[in-house]
Amino acid sequence: MERAAVDGSKFRTAFVVLLVAVVSGLFLALAWPLLRPLMIGAILSGLCTPMFNWFVRLFRGRRGLASIATLLVLFIIIAGPISAMLGLAVQQAVTVSDRALPWLQDRFGSATSFDANRWIVDHFPFAEDFAPSQKEIVNSVSNAIRGVGTYLVSSASSFTAGTAGFLLEFFIMIYAMFFFLKDGRQILAKIFYYMPLAHDDEERILERFISISRATIKGTLLIGLLQGTLGGLGFFFAGIGGSAFWGVIMVILSVIPGVGAGLVWVPAVIYLYVAGQALPATLLLIWCATVVSTIDNVLRPRLVGQDAQMHDLMIFIGTLGGLFLFGPIGFVIGPVVCGLFLLAWEIYGAAFKDILPPVGELRPSPRPDRHASPEKSEDKSGTSRPKGRRKS
Repeated sequence: MERAAVDGSKFRTAFVVLLVAVVSGLFLALAWPLLRPLMIGAILSGLCTPMFNWFVRLFRGRRGLASIATLLVLFIIIAGPISAMLGLAVQQAVTVSDRALPWLQDRFGSATSFDANRWIVDHFPFAEDFAPSQKEIVNSVSNAIRGVGTYLVSSASSFTAGTAGFLLEFFIMIYAMFFFLKDGRQILAKIFYYMPLAHDDEERILERFISISRATIKGTLLIGLLQGTLGGLGFFFAGIGGSAFWGVIMVILSVIPGVGAGLVWVPAVIYLYVAGQALPATLLLIWCATVVSTIDNVLRPRLVGQDAQMHDLMIFIGTLGGLFLFGPIGFVIGPVVCGLFLLAWEIYGAAFKDILPPVGELRPSPRPDRHASPEKSEDKSGTSRPKGRRKS
């Protein structure tokens, strides 16, 4: 029996590739439950690198001590203010949820002079047959407000119920961040060594990762906090209860560029006008229209600049998709994934530019002439000849 001729180098190469693929798949399955805290730790480590380098210079090259100092500063800056704001918002959410229906019935019930049903019919006569009654409108608005408040309270309750899981993820994130800051250069160098990419492409990946994270933090979180804080202050001075609660709702809705905060303050202005409080309604309208709603248009280009390097639609898809997939921290992870997706295709296009055919100018398809006969139209298209004629 003759021995089959096998190329030793090809066999070893195939075996090594298969071995790496199988073991990497097992490792990915093993690390998948920890993916979220690890990604958060990597993103925050990239954002905190300038502060970490400052501490390294301060502590004369002691990277471990600099990493600990960076984590302490980050914890003090983030944990304290966010915990206080969410605590106040949840407290007000409970109050708003419990008092929504009695409050609306007192101001817009059957005993009041304002009839929302009559107002709709007077301004939109075509809606007379299907316009909801005053009681139905009050109940619908009450249920909507109660639903928002209940969602915020239930989220806080689930967070409290899952304290053990949260503490585990938080510990994993802090533990990973310590080593990402301390040994980040060595880890990145090892990862890039095994990637068959040019050094310029590897630097582009790292730069895009950090720039999109920074742009998302500044363009989404900071602008949302500003809009929510200023909008909540406007609600407070206008005499609307639960100003902190409505401010948090503005922060959440600020992921929708341009109209997010307006989904909260526009109904509030309408309510004040309907309730006869013209002066507070006018002042709130001026404040929110000139300050709160313009923050996004004025500050976003300056804060974000060219960091994102993505279309607004991709940022929007990444933000909402990240929220659905990863939870609250997904507003950062989602755009980062979208940015790396676009960069991967840019690298693909550059690598195969000699194979990929060029794309010409895309022209709109011509509209058929309605007044022309079908025979002439077919003749212009070149697909058939007019009937009754033969080629001589």
